[in-house]
Amino acid sequence: MGWSAVWVRSQAALQQVVDQAPKAKWYYSDGFDAYQWLWYHFGRYEISEGKSDTYSVEADNAELRHYLARLARKSRCFSRCPYALECALRLFVFCFNSRQPYKQRFPDYPAHLIDFVSPRL
Repeated sequence: MGWSAVWVRSQAALQQVVDQAPKAKWYYSDGFDAYQWLWYHFGRYEISEGKSDTYSVEADNAELRHYLARLARKSRCFSRCPYALECALRLFVFCFNSRQPYKQRFPDYPAHLIDFVSPRL
């Protein structure tokens, strides 16, 4: 899961992110000018009208920031080691995905993420 940081929103840097991301049928953006010149691997690109196309992504981002302190929005708060960030994200995704079936079967019971960490980890 190679991550690349984008420090400047240039066309070359953004194209690299699109090339490394999982391929999609639709790509939505905030209308930043460089996005219209990227190649989306046969997917369609549109500027989002309102929040209907991006609200679920923003909800996922908020969930990550809530559970992973290293992703919280604070100045000077960042992961110095990309591998540590990748490991934290993998653990979060594992626990989050393990919790979902439990929450669907038992909606009235608490389901804390820590309860879904494997004891073998």
